[in-house]
Amino acid sequence: MPGEILSQNEIDALLSALSTGEMNPEELKKEETERKVKVYDFKRALRFSKDQIRSLTRIHENFARLLTTYFSAQLRTYVQITVVTADQIPYEEFIRSIPKMTILNVFEVPPLEGRILLEVNPNIAYAMLDRMLGGRGAGFNKIENLTEIETRIMSSMFERAFDNAREAWTNLVEIDPMLAEFEVNPQFLQMVSPNETVVVISLNTQIGETSGMINICIPHVVLEPIIPKLSAHYWMQTAPKKDRNLQELTVIENNLKDTQLPIIAELGTADISIQEFLQLDIGDTIQLDKMIHHPIVIKVEDTPKFHAQVGKVNKKQAVQILEELEGGSSEDE
Repeated sequence: MPGEILSQNEIDALLSALSTGEMNPEELKKEETERKVKVYDFKRALRFSKDQIRSLTRIHENFARLLTTYFSAQLRTYVQITVVTADQIPYEEFIRSIPKMTILNVFEVPPLEGRILLEVNPNIAYAMLDRMLGGRGAGFNKIENLTEIETRIMSSMFERAFDNAREAWTNLVEIDPMLAEFEVNPQFLQMVSPNETVVVISLNTQIGETSGMINICIPHVVLEPIIPKLSAHYWMQTAPKKDRNLQELTVIENNLKDTQLPIIAELGTADISIQEFLQLDIGDTIQLDKMIHHPIVIKVEDTPKFHAQVGKVNKKQAVQILEELEGGSSEDE
């Protein structure tokens, strides 16, 4: 191996130390001959730096806040979820650390490879189930006797809950979480090899008076493509606070775009007396106050918003927007 090249100043400093006795040539030779060995445990391979673990912690702190909001709304009771620890351990060690019978939700997260495991302590899972079915949220454990209805309710609830990971991970990658498997016995679940390194994020969960843990197990194969984005350098280069606020507003705006609104295409109006109304019969015609070639008004939530013209598209009745009404609150006849 080629030696390190020293600068002239470093050479002068080294010669000065040798001449003054600050450094002993024999000790230098002895140090060179000694082998520098660092102990490495292959069963507990550390594939992530502390910096990367901190980044994952920040991401899942946001995820915990989203879960708090989601479960509080779904269960209609006090729910508090916080990140307790985030560590990298062998998969086998994680399996040994969780109960022998527990709630295991396995998710695929395309476009990333591999699967993520969401493990929910039975006490917490049953407290959630009890609230969903109208109870007080009492926590108990009868996981050996889990019925098909309970299985269906739980899997559906946790599938919708984990969908919040889509937003929590948005700064890293756009994922599409999908529930792939629901299991209660960890011994029947083999996602990766026993010695494979996984990141485990533990969330302390409080539902009323019941508390327990929710563990998120992420194998190395899932995070491998996005490891560079977990560095502090990447987060330092992310947008400033003003831009982050803009990104949050964009997320809210995109969610609002999915909101459904009633739209009315008003062909016209007519005023008739009660006597005329009572005398209406099949085949009678009511003359409206709009001519066929005049634009009609499009109302959104009963508020006039556009002018449009009536027509057909593929033999179906349709309207074509002509212009937006100024102010969107008054008809422009």
